[in-house]
Order: sequence, then C-alpha cells, then structure tokens
Amino acid sequence: MPELVDHLAELTGFRDRALLDVTLASALRDLLRPRSLTVFRSVGDTGHERWLNCAHLAAGDLAASADPSWVDIDSLPLRSADAARLEAFLRHDVVTVAGSPHRSVFPLTTDRAVVGVLEVESDAPLDEKERRLVASILRIYSNFEALLDYSEHDSLTGLLNRKSFDESFMKAAAMPPPSLLLDAPGRRGQNEAGSHWVGVIDIDHFKRVNDRYGHLIGDEVLLLLARLMRSSFRFHDRLYRFGGEEFVVLMRCQGAEAAAGAFERLRRNVEAYAFPQVGSITVSIGFTELKVGDTPSGAFERADKAVYHAKGNGRNQVSSHALLVASGQLVEDDKVGGIELF
Repeated sequence: MPELVDHLAELTGFRDRALLDVTLASALRDLLRPRSLTVFRSVGDTGHERWLNCAHLAAGDLAASADPSWVDIDSLPLRSADAARLEAFLRHDVVTVAGSPHRSVFPLTTDRAVVGVLEVESDAPLDEKERRLVASILRIYSNFEALLDYSEHDSLTGLLNRKSFDESFMKAAAMPPPSLLLDAPGRRGQNEAGSHWVGVIDIDHFKRVNDRYGHLIGDEVLLLLARLMRSSFRFHDRLYRFGGEEFVVLMRCQGAEAAAGAFERLRRNVEAYAFPQVGSITVSIGFTELKVGDTPSGAFERADKAVYHAKGNGRNQVSSHALLVASGQLVEDDKVGGIELF
C-alpha cells in the first residue's frame, strides 16, 4: 500500500503532460512487473489517425523512450493497423490478446473522449486484481488530466491559453541550436527537425464583427478560426489563444521559408472560409525565429511588431520580423523589446 500511495503522489505531482505519461508508465511497471508498458495517444486528422508513442518502458529500462514531439506524422503507425488497440479505443473497454507476450490494452479517457491506450505486455494474463488496479490508477490519471486541460486551455476555443505559453516556450528555447546537434544513427536529428518559431495571428477588423453582429457571432468566429488553425497546422504545433482576437503559434520547422509557408497556408484558409452570417474575414500574421537566450516576451514582441506592420500595410498578409528588419522597415535595438515601427 505505501508503494501505491507513493506512486499516486508522484503521478499527480507534475503539471507536464509528457511527464504525466512517463510517470503513469513507470508506476504501473513497478506495480505489475510486466515485460513492457507503453502509453499511446491517437493523433492526426480524422480518417488518418496514427499512434504516437508517448512513453515506453521495458522491464530493465532505466528511462522511458518516446517518439519525439516533432516526429513526421506519416512515419507513425496507422491507428487501424493494430486491431487490439483500435478495439480498445473504439469500444472504450479493455481488450486482451493471448500469446507470448500476453497483451492487455486499456483505453485512456478524459472527461470528453478517449485519447489513447495503455498497452501492457506480460508473461501471463493480468488477473482480476491487477486489472482493477490498472483501472483505478487510470481513473486518477484521467481526473488529473482533466484538471490539466481545464487549467491549460481556453474555455471558448479549446486552444491552449496564455499562461501555458511561457512553460512551452522555455522548453523550446532551452534546446540547443540546430548547428550544435549531430544526428544519431537511426534517429531523426535536430537538423531535420529545424528550429522553433513564434507567430502572432490577429483578426482584421474584428471589432466591426462584434459591433455589427454581436458578441455571440464574434465568439463563433473565434471558435471557427481555432478550428481552421487546427486543420492548418500539424498535430505537434502548439496553438494558443491569448485573449480577444489574438492567437499565437509555437512551432518547429526547417527555416524561414517553411515557417512562412505554414502561416501563409492559414492566411489563405481563413480568407477562403465562409463564416456564417459574417462571410469573409482575414487575418494579419507576424512571425519570428527563437533566438539563443530568448524570452517569451521578447519573441512575442518581435512577432507582434511584424503583425502591426502587416496591419499598417494593407492587412491580410504574413510578415517576417527578420525580413522587415533586413529591409529597413523595422529597426531593432540590442535590447529586448527595443523595436520600433518605421
């Protein structure tokens, strides 16, 4: 019993979703002593969902392994490729597969949906006591994840909220620059993954929408824009609503051209979308690359200055802070935040 209590205390002691998955796998590995334990989450667009390995621990492993957060989604196994995982996911129930090893697949649920599965490989089938233990811990895991969702997400759009931005930003900024990392054999390297970028997205003339159609329609525009953002960016890109009509993206890609292409794709998708009652709206976007020693406020301010430049020069466009500085349209001081519009 003390060991179980210790594991539960550790499981609920983190505010990081990746660490939560690792702690879940570690706790159940210690309690069940299986051959291996893996936490899979379902990612990808409807009809093309795939399994993302969030935490894998074998019997003798000292540390958990997982797919990198920037993994190419097309390299992941299709959700439909594993019948037992798919059945557990769709039926919301435990699925067992006899064999060597024996597999027990448990659905991972939140208060809103099934988000993945926990797969246990063992020499013998789990007995009833062990299955109840796993089910009880997964209920605690689900409740705690629901609390994380509530604290991290914007209540209207479901995107991440502003207070969760700093932590994600500091993790990204702490990673070594691409030039300092070498690719290991058989592994995606940093050079392939690229560097981090911050983009600020602002709806053009949003006040007119609220004034003309009312705040309920304005909220619907915000909700639909959030959906367009999800469909325009990749599953591992971090999407935020900072408040009002201001949205932020933290993503990882190869070079300024790829970053500009991603933001331009969103701009086109918004421009082409027919918003109910409102019709067409547009967005202005500014983006910047994370620098060594960057701060969340420093990077946000650079991207925000690029947004203001876009708004002052016709709106409905994507502006690169670096290109604006290089062309002399923005002046950048050595100090953080010392940027002035031309």
